[in-house]
Amino acid sequence: MPKLKTHKGLLKRVRISKTGKVRHRSANHKHLSSGKSGKRLRQLRKDPYAANPDAKRFEKLLWRRLRGRSQPRTALKRSPSPAAKAASKAE
Repeated sequence: MPKLKTHKGLLKRVRISKTGKVRHRSANHKHLSSGKSGKRLRQLRKDPYAANPDAKRFEKLLWRRLRGRSQPRTALKRSPSPAAKAASKAE
């Protein structure tokens, strides 16, 4: 069985925060801004976090659980620590 590898191209283009949200640079904002209206440039500055459907697509490429823009923190299920696992087994 081959190893499950992360998508290196996507990994270079996004940053994953500690809470599991995905930050990315919005497209069309880097250069040639003189031809774009002020409203369009302001909107491109907003919200560098990925939306839920995009985060779900990124999960498949990166092989890890992620959070979207409007998902609560509880959407990420954490695996218990060895101490917590032992405590639950003892009960």
